[in-house]
Amino acid sequence: MAQCTAPSRGHRTASAAAECPACGGHSRGYGSSYSSPSYYTPSYSSGYSSSSRSSGGGSGRSQKASWSRPGSVVLYTPTEVRALTPIRQNIENRSSVPDLRDVFLCHAWDDRQGAAKDLHDLLVSRGVTVWFSEKDVLLGSPLLREIDKGLAKSRVGIVLVTPALLRRLKNEGIADKELSVLLARELLVPIVHNTTYEDLREVSPLLGSRTGLNTADDSMTDVAARLADLVVL
Repeated sequence: MAQCTAPSRGHRTASAAAECPACGGHSRGYGSSYSSPSYYTPSYSSGYSSSSRSSGGGSGRSQKASWSRPGSVVLYTPTEVRALTPIRQNIENRSSVPDLRDVFLCHAWDDRQGAAKDLHDLLVSRGVTVWFSEKDVLLGSPLLREIDKGLAKSRVGIVLVTPALLRRLKNEGIADKELSVLLARELLVPIVHNTTYEDLREVSPLLGSRTGLNTADDSMTDVAARLADLVVL
């Protein structure tokens, strides 16, 4: 029986395949009885494509979470699923508590009209209810007391980690107090934006140890889509 020459000579061209005594003449130069991994191009799952990236399918993300609603195209990495599953379970456990916001948005004062507002607006557009100081603290109200009530009335906290927030944490301002409460509750998702986890760990090793989302890997729109998938029941 003629032996296939692919292991020694290759079938990279039609002519090379045609000259093979075993595979010559077969469609695309490959015999039905032979398939070499060296020359196989994997086909990717339809769940991941260039279009899925804009909906939360960033690099390395290949699986849907158990909490994702039917029809959702949001994808996660295995690491994200492991880190976010306890948070999702806590959200579900508190689903019977009335009048809770989906998320409390912790941010630096400097970001209130920039990145924090952008994230807030993106989340609201996806049906997420957000406690946001710019919207929820009335003029003349005691800020710390309002923040305290906002924390108590939210299912989960998200912390927008920016260079401005890192500066505020070093000075132990209001953002530092919010973060301390959120860390104690074990209901916290950091969103790293325009900085790095390395910089965060220098300021807050505890927060830096939490797996979160990073706008260096995905756009703010993608991050908001993933957060909405996580928190909306």
